[in-house]
Amino acid sequence: MSEPQAIDYTFTAPIEKDGSFPTYLTVTDSAELLGTRKAVKVTGTMDGHEFAATLMPSGEGPHWLPVRAALCKAIGKGAAGDEVTVHLTRRLT
Repeated sequence: MSEPQAIDYTFTAPIEKDGSFPTYLTVTDSAELLGTRKAVKVTGTMDGHEFAATLMPSGEGPHWLPVRAALCKAIGKGAAGDEVTVHLTRRLT
């Protein structure tokens, strides 16, 4: 995909800490939303703070959204179970 593609998908999910990444969210229905189970670069907001990240395939269906420590600090959340609202706005790959 050469051009970034606008998307409008909002979800709320708890922070998880027991997978392949130190801190991540599970993006429910992501394979259907994105039309792929491969890694996809996206931008959006997390609790109102802008971010760019790569949604990583979980191998079981939904993608995982790794959450960087700096973003956890910015939103004041980082413990497993903390609810975070994400708005995906653009697909870059």
